[in-house]
Amino acid sequence: MKISYSWLKDYIKLNQSPEEICDILTQTGLEVGGLEEVETIKGGMKGLVIGEVITCEKHPNSDHLSVTTVNIGTDELLHIVCGAPNVAASQKVVVATVGTTLYSGDDEFKIKKSKIRGEVSMGMICAEDEIGIGTDHDGIIVLDENARVGTAAKDHFNVESDWIIEIDLTPNRIDGASHIGAARDLAAFLKKTENIEYTKPLVDKFKIDNRDLEIPVELKNPEACKRYAGITISNIEVKESPDWLQNRLKTIGLSPINNIVDITNYVLFETGQPLHAFDAAEIKGGKVIVQTLPAKTKFTTLDEVERELDKDDLMICNAVEGMCIGGVFGGINSGVKESTKHIFLESACFDPIFIRKTARRHGLSTDASFRFERGTDPNGVIYALKRAALLIKEIAGGTISSDIVDIYLEPIEDFKVNITYANVTRLIGKDLGAKQIKSILTSLEIKIEDESENGLSLLVPPYRVDVKREVDVIEEILRIYGYNNIEIPTQVNSSLQTAEKPDPNKVRELIAETLTAQGFHEIWSNSLTKANYYEELKDYKKEQTVKMVNPLSADLNGMRQTLLFGGLESIMYNANRQNKNLKLYEFGNCYFYKGTELKDKPANNYWEENHLGLFITGNTETESWSKKEETTSFYELKTYAENILKKLGLSIQKIQISETENELFVEGLRYTFNNKVILELGVVANNLLKKFDIENTVYYADFNWDNVFFQHKKHKVTFEELPKFPAVRRDLALLINSAVKFEQIKESAFKVERQILRSVDLFDVYEGKGIPAGKKSYAVSFILQDDQRTLKEKQIDKTMQKLIAAFGREFDAELR
Repeated sequence: MKISYSWLKDYIKLNQSPEEICDILTQTGLEVGGLEEVETIKGGMKGLVIGEVITCEKHPNSDHLSVTTVNIGTDELLHIVCGAPNVAASQKVVVATVGTTLYSGDDEFKIKKSKIRGEVSMGMICAEDEIGIGTDHDGIIVLDENARVGTAAKDHFNVESDWIIEIDLTPNRIDGASHIGAARDLAAFLKKTENIEYTKPLVDKFKIDNRDLEIPVELKNPEACKRYAGITISNIEVKESPDWLQNRLKTIGLSPINNIVDITNYVLFETGQPLHAFDAAEIKGGKVIVQTLPAKTKFTTLDEVERELDKDDLMICNAVEGMCIGGVFGGINSGVKESTKHIFLESACFDPIFIRKTARRHGLSTDASFRFERGTDPNGVIYALKRAALLIKEIAGGTISSDIVDIYLEPIEDFKVNITYANVTRLIGKDLGAKQIKSILTSLEIKIEDESENGLSLLVPPYRVDVKREVDVIEEILRIYGYNNIEIPTQVNSSLQTAEKPDPNKVRELIAETLTAQGFHEIWSNSLTKANYYEELKDYKKEQTVKMVNPLSADLNGMRQTLLFGGLESIMYNANRQNKNLKLYEFGNCYFYKGTELKDKPANNYWEENHLGLFITGNTETESWSKKEETTSFYELKTYAENILKKLGLSIQKIQISETENELFVEGLRYTFNNKVILELGVVANNLLKKFDIENTVYYADFNWDNVFFQHKKHKVTFEELPKFPAVRRDLALLINSAVKFEQIKESAFKVERQILRSVDLFDVYEGKGIPAGKKSYAVSFILQDDQRTLKEKQIDKTMQKLIAAFGREFDAELR
């Protein structure tokens, strides 16, 4: 956002230097990113002077060059070789003397004394494009004969010098996106030490001249347009703007177009309220309709690009067709042209979300959309309309030929906020006193509705979209009082805190380090995501998504319910860059809305959970001379996931494992401990992968970290002496039904023998020749060990017989 120092002085009397103003603006929250001295014409026409051609003769060695002598008001005439076809004696011209730097876009060149085909040249007679006042290069500029020889060109062309203040505007401070907005903050800050006020141009001379051109307005989409106002102005003359107006726009980087468009831009940067002027002759049917059009409707914008509209794009239409993408960009046919005689001038307040989505969809970013996306002042619509109408009458002539059409169905009230003096003192760290607080609030145009001994009831104007809570008001008081005016305390107070045992951060770091050591990469996804991800899901209903009231974009309009979609976005991003073999993990919160309205305790409508997500896809081993490619598998992910549980002290034997019914997975497992789900893992559903154009299979594990950590806290680490007596291994080859799973055998074994059985492992599975149909062979190993004595063969055999009997009884198992 560019602010002109001299323009700023139209609204507030400033004695401070540009550097001091920058410091004040930064202190008030309008952080200044740069300060630059500029001229309305680059270079300020330094070294250019008005001259008169005294003689002009053909160059003796060239057919297209002329040798001239030029009087620039000094004692000696300048000899200048000129290539322009229109140069002649007695002309008043612009001369660039030796040493002058001329600019052409980003390029520059310096005028030097030179010899051109044997003739000395002591300067250059300039064309308009060479000095930055136009684009014509067909010949030199020939000035009016009244131009004074020796006058500096910058004085002849009224070139102005100014300081441009570049403000790095934050999204919440759109109230500062204008010269009046900046003046308001400066006045509030300076009022502490000076009797100073800012003033806005008066519009009390506005009046309706006649009602010869009434254009009615129909608002069909009040949700997208909070307020719409318009007026007609007839018999105008479209021409170049006066120098003062052109210079104002040039200093902030805008190119003048014509007087009508320039005025709308001027009022935009003056007040912060975007305006749009329509050629009344192009309003077919004599009516303006604010509405959306059917999806895929074609519309050509001012940049001559044909665009395909979305069903939610707000359009300003006539009775037949669209004329403008509301709040974003004008149409190619309805704008002001040189032939325009009558205009319809629009001033509106559009819904920020509608404008933001439309601008993003079409890849457009304009000065108008920048402001509408962040929220404009609904109560400033009429002031800006009157201000522009008066300027148009002054500069372009014409008459105001209709009443103001003002559709404001649901007027936006001031925000009501209560503050207490005690909270102001507590948060600021200093007692400012009631008088000082009230003075600051009044200077910020915050009205005091009621006052008590303990605090104030306030009315905050709607243009302060970021001031709706007590803490917001206190921040306003502090920024105007000055952060630098808060003294550094002479003592520091602190409280002793003991970390929770076990420390959740250390536990998280332990697992993160473990995963990283196993080749995983940590990712951080945005907790803001697309609410549309949950449209077709049943376990994660769209209605449970925590919606953003004022989203930055359609891609960031809801809080995530699962880590899966952020991980899939990362996998898609990497896969599109030929990095398809991935092992990723992420710790993060997931957020949920209960879908109920608890007005007394609105926070109870929401809850959040901490989760850990693991993702593996692609190959676990890359191809080399010594081994073949090996793709990742469900069992690889299962191993990683169960190792995490083991590391945290959760016994797999005590966890209930079942098939998951979660729709995120094609197939997978659910781990439940004490009736609480701690982990779900499996193969990600194909319909979800298609949304991200992911071709490889993705395996995903979702830990409910809150539940996992809760169980981990119960885990007690004990130490015992290493066994002195040797372990014994026995193997069994079991012929069992195909439906029997190893986990069942393992669970049964530990039920039969609890004292000396240490581990049960499966080391071979066989189905095929020699095995009956519906059967399979499991080769299972058993480790036996007694901590008190060496095991004897008789005890070992007795234990194995008990196991064989149990397997036969429970699973109809036979020894092979």
